[in-house]
Amino acid sequence: MPQQQRSHPGRTPSPARLVRTAALAGSVALLPLSAACGGGEDDAARAPGASRGPAISAVQAQVVAPAKVEVIARLTNCTAKIRIEADELRQGVCHTERADYLITTFPEERFQRTWLDTAAMYQGDFLVGARWVISAERESLERFRTRTGGTIVHMSGMGPSPAPTPS
Repeated sequence: MPQQQRSHPGRTPSPARLVRTAALAGSVALLPLSAACGGGEDDAARAPGASRGPAISAVQAQVVAPAKVEVIARLTNCTAKIRIEADELRQGVCHTERADYLITTFPEERFQRTWLDTAAMYQGDFLVGARWVISAERESLERFRTRTGGTIVHMSGMGPSPAPTPS
């Protein structure tokens, strides 16, 4: 009957054990992010006096991966209603007491560039991140930037192909 191998000090662990260890370490590393971005109840639904716990922003968490519409919405204290679900982008609408705005995410940078080129024709300010854009009034964008990161760009709308200008 074959003997089971056991890990002993000084021995090289099996590849399967290394994969399990790496997966566990990755899960543990992502746990704070999933807890910070997990779905919860809206502020209005929470019991009066209930504590929300410490807020963490994408900037503080150093999130660099493109986020989902729902994650960005949560960071801006909104529950987005998805209005476009396409191969090139997802777009959600947020309506709060302070602002109405759009959150758009893109599966690839080229789709984001195309969207921004098109949006430039209409002028305005946008908060632009890694494959996502928030379309809102400048005051709201400045407030959101502290929670989401990104760069506020002003599209001038002048000429056939205006480029975004950081502001």
